[in-house]
Amino acid sequence: MQDQPVLIALLAIAAGIFSLLGGINNWDWFMKSFRAGLFVKTIGRQGARVVYGILGIVLITIGVLLLLIG
Repeated sequence: MQDQPVLIALLAIAAGIFSLLGGINNWDWFMKSFRAGLFVKTIGRQGARVVYGILGIVLITIGVLLLLIG
């Protein structure tokens, strides 16, 4: 396996963990960031938490699959 796919997989896993934790822990600074603020204004804070939780799970899954099949 080349180094670049491993790096991409690890970055996807790290971003997924960060997103998942931000959604679960309801970090104020996370939810008040510019991009999260767009979700919060559109679907509410609880909806944004769900979206970020799902996004985190998806990114972690993609990262793990990249490691396994790469």
